[in-house]
Amino acid sequence: MEQLGLIHTVSRLAPTFAELTDELLPGVEVTVIADELLLKQTVRDGSVGEDTVERLRGHIAALSTYGVDGVLVTCSSVGAVVDALAAEAEVPVYRVDRPMAERAVRFGSTVGVLATLSTTLEPTSALVEEAAAARGRDVEVVPRLCSRAFEALQRGDGARHDAIVGEELDRLAAEVDVVVLAQASMARIAAGRQTGDTPILSSPRLAVERLAEVSAGVA
Repeated sequence: MEQLGLIHTVSRLAPTFAELTDELLPGVEVTVIADELLLKQTVRDGSVGEDTVERLRGHIAALSTYGVDGVLVTCSSVGAVVDALAAEAEVPVYRVDRPMAERAVRFGSTVGVLATLSTTLEPTSALVEEAAAARGRDVEVVPRLCSRAFEALQRGDGARHDAIVGEELDRLAAEVDVVVLAQASMARIAAGRQTGDTPILSSPRLAVERLAEVSAGVA
């Protein structure tokens, strides 16, 4: 892999993925498209609409035409659409949360899925179930929605958002074998947090590690 395209629906995630690609994909040229309407329209409508599908299809096509070797879409809310568009794209298209889901089902029989948006909770939970089925594992998904955290973020209260997510993360970790954080933006909250022996997985690093494996020809 010499060129990678990234599609963000949350602009503030760009530095996180820039650091990861610099570390794990040195020498790879990264081209970024940030389109926050993709997520905002999905949240507003409660699902991924056809307009959003077409915008995402256009972004993938533009990156392919530019010459990237692969595209990573960093938004879990549009994950199911990413899978569908990957089947028709001219280049490989990667879903940010798939490596996380595949890792999670190895840890035990109960997987907690934590999200602040229902539009993310549902597709990520479904992806964990799909990953479990692919491995022939009987896994119970325990979904947990922190809607108050998203409301706090909408008010501009980032500290309250982080506190709500952190408290719910601690409670969920006590109930399951592993917790996955459904949104890439939640990764920083789990960093360095002690939750007993329960693994806490987030998508950004695992996704870029998978791309590094693909680039090296080992995945």
